[in-house]
Amino acid sequence: MKSALLHARHVLSENPVTLLAALLFGMFVLMALVGPALVPFDPLQSNVGPALQAPNATHWFGTDAIGRDIFSRVIVATRLDLGIAVFAVAASFVIGMPLGLAAGFFGGWWDRIISRGADTIMAFPLFVLAMGIVAALGNTVGNIVLATAIINLPFYVRVARAEANVRRSAGYIEAARLAGNSDWRLLAVHVFPNTLPPAMVQVSLNMGWAILNAAGLSFIGLGVRPPEPEWGILVAEGAQFIVSGEWWVSFFPGAVLMLAVFTFNLLGDALRDIFDPRRRT
Repeated sequence: MKSALLHARHVLSENPVTLLAALLFGMFVLMALVGPALVPFDPLQSNVGPALQAPNATHWFGTDAIGRDIFSRVIVATRLDLGIAVFAVAASFVIGMPLGLAAGFFGGWWDRIISRGADTIMAFPLFVLAMGIVAALGNTVGNIVLATAIINLPFYVRVARAEANVRRSAGYIEAARLAGNSDWRLLAVHVFPNTLPPAMVQVSLNMGWAILNAAGLSFIGLGVRPPEPEWGILVAEGAQFIVSGEWWVSFFPGAVLMLAVFTFNLLGDALRDIFDPRRRT
């Protein structure tokens, strides 16, 4: 455990950009965990200030059309958006990685069935597919997580399949097989750890895409329902006021959304280096 922490510390300190991404990630996690308890106003309470008031010392991000504090709503929305992304990506990873590993390692009908299933999902425009799933099942948080998990599933299947297909004939795999290891043990102990570096990069990218997907669904009215604070809803609520000059209503939620996606895109390189077994030698 100590060596793993030292390795992670070395990776983060080696590259300033990676360190910046880790600090931003920590900030978002902190916002999600303790932000709702620290915000100055109730995010659902109206008339905490004059409607459409510009940013000031009391309301740092200004107020919206019914006098709600935008700063409080943006902070509280972090927990919901990150929660949707974490659960959706975790489900995609847990399901997609074993399927892809089995397809690449065993080949044959395993490979044909799993690969065609992933290709079928990828044949649809992914955001349109997510829209269809949520529209059919209902726009609840659980269905948003399900739709996001489904559209991300093929990425893990393909990453795991490619890595397992390359490594199944490697020398260390043959040596482990001759030592009496079963195929499933070879997959779990020898192949899976070596697929983690590219998989972790995919996890980081998918986190950003999952947040964008949830925000996009909410923006068009198929995601989280108002008045629940969510970044996509906040941007949609403020879009109508941009022309009249109240830019802050949608600007600050959009800026935080952009920063979150930017953070997860940068974090991919750090996760790859942390989980790469070759970097620990």
